[in-house]
Amino acid sequence: MFGICNLAIVPLRLDPNDRSEMTSQVLFGEHFKILEQTEKWSRIEMGFDNYNGWIDNKQYRTITESDYNKLAAEAPVLNADLIEYIATPDNHLMSIPIGSAVTFLSTPALNPDNFVFEGLKASGITSKHNIVETAFMYLHSPYLWGGRTPFGIDCSGFVQIVYKLNGYNLLRDASQQATQGEALSFIEESEPGDLAFFDNEEGRIIHVGIIMEDNHIIHAHGKVRIDRLDHLGIYNIDTKRHTHKLRVIKKII
Repeated sequence: MFGICNLAIVPLRLDPNDRSEMTSQVLFGEHFKILEQTEKWSRIEMGFDNYNGWIDNKQYRTITESDYNKLAAEAPVLNADLIEYIATPDNHLMSIPIGSAVTFLSTPALNPDNFVFEGLKASGITSKHNIVETAFMYLHSPYLWGGRTPFGIDCSGFVQIVYKLNGYNLLRDASQQATQGEALSFIEESEPGDLAFFDNEEGRIIHVGIIMEDNHIIHAHGKVRIDRLDHLGIYNIDTKRHTHKLRVIKKII
């Protein structure tokens, strides 16, 4: 079985329970495989990054395998404005966040509600220069574990959605993203748009941010913020101390 998210933002949970940890979010228009199903919950695998979790059965619409394959084969078209609206023929509006997929709206079989989107769209691959520019759109967004929107976002969700808006696929969690790209030996080799990863005392990757010019980094820590980056890690400009220990820098593009 296969499905598509027909609501603005839906929580993806660790277990089939409303009180369970939210590990990620499914945005409007994102498609997925349904791996198993109970009376109230479905365990799904996201088409974009193969991420697994549980979603409420009331919060998606089923689609056919051919519909799923069609969406998987097409270059995604995304909402490129912080908040936009889709409209129904009777002028009912639903707000959707930046990064929502509107690809399916042009296919009548996939759009039985006749949703219409007339906002700013992002599609195709852009230059590396645009990565930091896109990241600025999320500045001051509050931190939210599992979040992927300007109303709440975590460090890896921030990096993933910024890259997605520029046409690049990253995995969901920081530890997974650290397996992608080419490792650099020194900060001096990095360019704006490269990724810096940080670990804990056990050596596990727990944080990621986007490198900017002049040894700065934009990352989600309390909120999406800009701090200094040096050979030790992230130096918080407010508290005047290091908050994250640098592990590796990766060039994705």
